[in-house]
Amino acid sequence: MDRMNDTAAARRVEITAQGGRADIEIDGTSIDPSAIKAYTVSHFAGERPEVLLHVADRGDTQWSGMARVTVADVPDPGPAAAVFLEAIDPEALERAALTRPDLGSEPYSLTRAMLTQLGEWARGL
Repeated sequence: MDRMNDTAAARRVEITAQGGRADIEIDGTSIDPSAIKAYTVSHFAGERPEVLLHVADRGDTQWSGMARVTVADVPDPGPAAAVFLEAIDPEALERAALTRPDLGSEPYSLTRAMLTQLGEWARGL
């Protein structure tokens, strides 16, 4: 693995977060908050800390400098969804859907209620 020189790769990053807002500075330079949609900080024992900035899709924002770029594959949700659906008790799903206060009488309302219920169960609600 090709590793960058530690001195050349090191940057001072300061994040001041409060509520839903975070101000980010890199080497004393403020970053436009609208240019970053998220950030992740990680640190493994024996390694240097890393800050991953998730850049917003903005045409007028320009970035320069060195970075280690990691491309991650988005996992296929199919296998996890299959495991989740296999664990669903059909009777419990039907009972929950039929007792929902938002169950309507229009066509496909039971299917809509079941899908809504499954979504809520998937999110732990």
